Amino acid sequence: MTFFKSLSGFALGAALLSSTAFAGEIVINSDHSDPAPKKAMEDLIADFQKANPDITVKWNNFDHEGYKSAIRNFLTADAPDVAAWYAGNRMEPFVKAGLFEDVSDVWEANGFNDQLKSASASMTIDGKKWGVPYTYYQWGIYYRKDVFAAQGITPPKTWAEFLAACEKLKSAGVTPITIGTKALWPTGGWFDYLDLRVNGYEFHMELTSGKVPYTDPRVKAVFEKWGELVKAGYFNENHAAIDWQDAIPQMVQGKAAMYLMGNFAVATMKEGGLKEEQIGFMQFPEITAGIPMAEEAPTDTFHIPSGAKNKEDAKKFLAYLASPEAQSKMNATLGQLPVNNKAEKPKDVFLEAGFNMLSNAYALAQFYDRDANAEMAKAGMEGFQEFMVKPDNLDKILERLEKVRARVYK
Repeated sequence: MTFFKSLSGFALGAALLSSTAFAGEIVINSDHSDPAPKKAMEDLIADFQKANPDITVKWNNFDHEGYKSAIRNFLTADAPDVAAWYAGNRMEPFVKAGLFEDVSDVWEANGFNDQLKSASASMTIDGKKWGVPYTYYQWGIYYRKDVFAAQGITPPKTWAEFLAACEKLKSAGVTPITIGTKALWPTGGWFDYLDLRVNGYEFHMELTSGKVPYTDPRVKAVFEKWGELVKAGYFNENHAAIDWQDAIPQMVQGKAAMYLMGNFAVATMKEGGLKEEQIGFMQFPEITAGIPMAEEAPTDTFHIPSGAKNKEDAKKFLAYLASPEAQSKMNATLGQLPVNNKAEKPKDVFLEAGFNMLSNAYALAQFYDRDANAEMAKAGMEGFQEFMVKPDNLDKILERLEKVRARVYK
């Protein structure tokens, strides 16, 4: 039997009372309040209980903002047995504070070191695994196949090929790259991918966790590559005035050829009138030869709090959640990608492309505003947008970001 409680905001006292587990019972706290995630969780819990009839699940379901503000309180005051969160640097503060349990044994016992290997780096701190991932989605470059074909362009695999493709498109009167930066966050995708390709995953994680100055020459090298696109006029001119959805009509009308974005943009492209056969997907090209290809893939996870009452059954839940069968079913409902590389390949052509790319990724970044501290992320993305409008301001921008980093990461 499942006990389900929906919590809007967070009635702290009532919720903490409800997180007390009894023998044979696990309490799960999560923020699956939207329709598809809620259905995916309901089915997952029902299937888990069928497979484990001796375990009862009590599920507290929060809205997103309420959950973010409540999680530290319930992890320290009266922890559930399982809690939803995120991978990478978003997970690190709870690990460092001793609030998440080491679950390396769950990975080892279930073959997850191989099956979940693309997310291994983002789930590992101090050589130990601190949770299991269950869903992610790819970022990458979506492009107009027919526009590429008309210009004789094959999807570029290196930076030199990418620049050549941009120049060919611009010469033909097509804006090479569309973007909308009014809401700032789309700039984070460009910064992340350029840093991952110029300096690599480990450097990017050190930077976004506040361990590297923004005035470091390696950070400046990222903006120099970005500047090769900005100064050549390869982005649409009005990007600071439009949101990400408003950049898509340029693609639909054939006035722009490429868009670096998450897979959620495909639905908007199709709604705008593009046919599936007109849309292509490609991996962000290599920049520094030999650097392993890490990808941008925001990853959702579950963890066992260190204060959990029933860790034994909580580990059974994590093992079930990470299995190929559970991840196949859950992600079919979510419309996203299973992390387990033995799960069923999605039938959607773009999700299948993402599944193949991410299953073979060296490591996964979570996105700048997840990997960086919230205050740093806001300042960083403001700086990225300013750079895209006024690239000559780079030194001032980096000095300003460094002041924020020094203050935020004391």
